[in-house]
Amino acid sequence: MTAPSSTAGAATGAWKPPAADAAPVLPRPPVWNKLLPAIGPIALFVLWDLVVRLGLIKPILLPPPLATFQTLITGLAGGPLLNDFLVTVWRTLEAFLIAAAVGMPLGVLLGSNEKAYRSVEFLIDFFRSTPSSALIPLFLMIFGTSDINKVAIAAFGAMLIVVFNSAYGVINARKQRVMAAKVMGATRWQIFKDVLVWESLQPSFVGLRSAVSMALVIVIVAEMFIGADSGLGNRIINSQQVLNVKSMYASILAAGALGYALNVLFLVIERRIVHWSGR
Repeated sequence: MTAPSSTAGAATGAWKPPAADAAPVLPRPPVWNKLLPAIGPIALFVLWDLVVRLGLIKPILLPPPLATFQTLITGLAGGPLLNDFLVTVWRTLEAFLIAAAVGMPLGVLLGSNEKAYRSVEFLIDFFRSTPSSALIPLFLMIFGTSDINKVAIAAFGAMLIVVFNSAYGVINARKQRVMAAKVMGATRWQIFKDVLVWESLQPSFVGLRSAVSMALVIVIVAEMFIGADSGLGNRIINSQQVLNVKSMYASILAAGALGYALNVLFLVIERRIVHWSGR
């Protein structure tokens, strides 16, 4: 005997057999998981405020957080801090673009010939391990105290990171893909441009992300100590000397926000361009 519901369903043509292989519904993560990144900054803000309110550190050395953020927002909204911020951004981008334009092709070329890379590996590792601030006197003798000096030393330090990562990306390219290309009759040039270059992109982007952070650090240090009259580094050191702590901490926060924004930007670009990473 047929069940009434089945008969009715068959008559109307609306009945469908249950999906036996339906994918299980995964539980949605709790909403508060999205708020986890905000816990650290909020905790730091509260701790900072408590330290000042309880008098553990004098306000002349550590201003209240609200006053500092007010100085930061006011400065970036059109005050003198905005000009210094833009100057530092421009110097950092100049240094980074030089490092990327020279470092990526050079690293790929060196990595494609392991003997060539091994012949200069010591020099790359030596200067990459040398603090860039130790080279400031050398660049001062070559370029003087001009803006070129600040960009050149930042570009040099960032370029070494790009060369290192790009070269190792090519050297450590997946051997099975190279072998597959050889079996299919690809020439050395085809293997280089169609396999090695693409395989080097992911480590190259890691190097670029580290390089832009390094360029920012070196630019700010150079602005502090190489006769600059503008830039976040110059503002930080000048504010410290006259005990304008609100301006000093606001400039430090602006530099940190710039570094964080550049890092996030490169992460987004990397995910869009190197979308096959790990496959």
